[in-house]
Amino acid sequence: MENIKVLNDKKKASTDQLLTEIIAGIEKVKGLNISILDLRDIENTVCDYFVICEGSSNTQVNAISSSIQKTVSKAIKDKPWHVEGEANAEWILLDYIDIVVHIFQKQIREFYNIESLWGDAKITSVEATY
Repeated sequence: MENIKVLNDKKKASTDQLLTEIIAGIEKVKGLNISILDLRDIENTVCDYFVICEGSSNTQVNAISSSIQKTVSKAIKDKPWHVEGEANAEWILLDYIDIVVHIFQKQIREFYNIESLWGDAKITSVEATY
């Protein structure tokens, strides 16, 4: 039983570090309206967290995706298991298994309104320092 606790503590530490690096990658290129949805207390979720942010153009959405991937890779040697949406850059999804990142253009984020679909999640807004 003690081994399970050690593994859970390690998973939490690595997930926390991944979350920190993802936010840092978004902030490096001035991603907007960053929200973290904590899904851990909701049954049958696909991951522990959603990180949602937006860019003001296709170029910035792609830059945010690239920045997250470079920041995470450099800091903790991790890469997304799956990436979707880079071709049109209206909504890019980065799947890091425990954390799924959604990078939207503003109008696409408003249309899909993921935060309302996961209304039971604890939502934390990240205040940008820029």
